[in-house]
Amino acid sequence: MQNHLRRTLLAAGLALTALASMAADYPSRPVTIVIPYPPGGTADSVARPLSVELGKRLGQPVILDYKGGAGGAIATQFVAKSQPDGYTLVMVLAAHAINPSLYKTLPYDSTKDFTPVSMVAKLPLVLYTNPQFGPKTVPELIEYARKNPGQLSFGSAGSGNTSHLAGELFASTAGVKMMHVPYKGGGPSINAAVGGEIPSVFAGPDSLGMARAGRLHPVAVTSLERSPLIPDVPAIAETLKGFEVYGWYGILAPANTPAAVVNKLNAEINATLKSAEFKKMVEPLGYIPTGSTPAEFGSYVQAETRRWAEVIRKADIKLE
Repeated sequence: MQNHLRRTLLAAGLALTALASMAADYPSRPVTIVIPYPPGGTADSVARPLSVELGKRLGQPVILDYKGGAGGAIATQFVAKSQPDGYTLVMVLAAHAINPSLYKTLPYDSTKDFTPVSMVAKLPLVLYTNPQFGPKTVPELIEYARKNPGQLSFGSAGSGNTSHLAGELFASTAGVKMMHVPYKGGGPSINAAVGGEIPSVFAGPDSLGMARAGRLHPVAVTSLERSPLIPDVPAIAETLKGFEVYGWYGILAPANTPAAVVNKLNAEINATLKSAEFKKMVEPLGYIPTGSTPAEFGSYVQAETRRWAEVIRKADIKLE
């Protein structure tokens, strides 16, 4: 019995020594961040400056590997099955907390198969309307929807997208019925609003140029507070207390990644988010650098998963 205990303690000691050595040497080669969508999307706007500045701090290149498809599931599954050594990470978006309620089965467990590393950024959406549409404020839109149940339509970048769920949450919070019109991406949904095909749309601040040109009317933002990009535009929360929707971006590692490695990554990511170099690349686009501890990010993902599950259930959203 004593010999067995001695061997067990020795094995445990060797394992701890190996982990400590791994953390001290980490990273000794390039780190890969897998992106669940093709290049050119909103994740790119955050991932590229993050990879450059984080690479400088880690002393190793940070490579972006794009694996689009299946609503982000292909990339996420790939990382879930990767070695938990800190060299293969995934940048997840809000869809990571939405997909478990949209799909009957996923090839991974969105919580158990990953180790949270850090939140990176949040992106408030904007509620736009066609300039020719009568209602110009949130109270006016709600009044119109109440007088015309189901007649006020809103566009989104696709069923189950954050822009879709923002509209469903808006309708349920305001106690009105609205009609969702999905499009194949944010661009087509914005074009539909500009052309008068739909009266309203939830989309990102990247369409503010069209608003400044008079082709769209920015009604409100989905953050709790007003955006510094458009300080004259109110937050929906000013009318519907507590209303808050963000596109968000964070880093996960495979489950069982050593805590020392995760903590080192977390520290360097958070330092990157505070850097002037990173901020000047993302803040003009509307992104809010948002650091966190690993535990805080894990709790946030779980809270978002519960929240969107309830919205999806109430709206009876099903993907074909």
